[in-house]
Amino acid sequence: MPTEKRKRQTADASPTLLALEIGASKCQLALGTPGGRIRLRHRGAVDRAAGGAGIRAQIEATVRGWRHDGHRWTAVGCGYGGPVDWRTGRICCSHHVEGWNDFPLGEWLGDLCGAPAIVDNDTNVATLGEAILGAGCGSDPVFYTNSGSGVGGGLVTGGHIYHGATPGEAEFGHIRLDRSGTIIEDRCSGWAVDKRIRALHDSGATGTLVQSLPDTPGGEARLLPAALAAGDPLARRILNETANDLAFALSHAVHLFHPAAIVLGGGLSLIGEPWRAAVESALSPFVMKAFLPPPPVRLAALGEDVVPTGALLLAAQHMAR
Repeated sequence: MPTEKRKRQTADASPTLLALEIGASKCQLALGTPGGRIRLRHRGAVDRAAGGAGIRAQIEATVRGWRHDGHRWTAVGCGYGGPVDWRTGRICCSHHVEGWNDFPLGEWLGDLCGAPAIVDNDTNVATLGEAILGAGCGSDPVFYTNSGSGVGGGLVTGGHIYHGATPGEAEFGHIRLDRSGTIIEDRCSGWAVDKRIRALHDSGATGTLVQSLPDTPGGEARLLPAALAAGDPLARRILNETANDLAFALSHAVHLFHPAAIVLGGGLSLIGEPWRAAVESALSPFVMKAFLPPPPVRLAALGEDVVPTGALLLAAQHMAR
C-alpha cells in the first residue's frame, strides 16, 4: 500500500470527537479528530430573543440529526461565550444572551451526547486552537485576543489553557482603560468601532468611509478595509485610535505574562495587515524597556474554525488525562 494512502487511512481511523462553539451571534458544531481536523460542521445563527433555550434546541436538533445519520463520538469539547467553571462545566452567566445563568452545561451536554464533555470559555478554547495549530504554533506562551461582538483574551502555556480561580481568567475585554469605568470592549469591540464610524456620519464628515455607509446601522467596521485601501484619512484615524487603545491594554498582558507571541482574532482581524501592523507599532511605547522588543503580533490563522478546532483539541486533552 502506498505510504500516503496508508497515512490517510490511519488518520481516518482516529476517534471522532464532537466540538461546539456557543457564542453571542453564532452556534457551531463540528465532528473531527483529536488532532483538530474538522470532518463535518454545522453553523447556525443565534436568536438572542430565544435565549439559551433556543441555542440548546438548535444543539439538540443537530446532535440528534447526526446520530440519526450514523455518526458517533467518544468525547465532547465546548467553547462557551462567557465565564464558566471549567472543572464542572457550570455556566456563571452570559454577557449577551439570557437563559444561561448557573446552567450545568457540561452535565447537559454529557447526557445529550452520551459522552464525557468538557466546557471552557470560548476565547480560552480559541487560544488553544491558535497556539497549537494556528498563528501561535511554535511559540510558548501565546496570548490571544479577539475583537468582535465583544473582546476576550486567553493564555496558553505548555500547550494547555492557563486557568485562574473559578469562574474565569484573562477577561481581557473587561480591563479598565481609565478610572471612569471605560473598559476595552467600550473602545475595541466591533460594535464600538461601528458606533464611532456612525458618529462620523452623524457629524457631517465626508470621505470614502462615510459615503459608503448603508442606511441601516450595523456592521460599519466591515467597510474599513476598502476605505483604508482608498486612502481615507478618517478610516486611518479610526484604525489608529482603536489600535492604540488595544495596544495599551495589551501592554498589561505583556507585563503580566510576557508571551512569546500575541495573536489577534475576531471580526476586526479581518481588516488584515493594516490592523496587525497598527497594533504592533503602537505596542512598543507602552512596554517597559526590559521587555523590548515586545512580542510579535500576528493575525489569527484559523478563521471561523478557531473555536471548533480548539474544542477538538480540548476534548482530546480531556480524554488523555
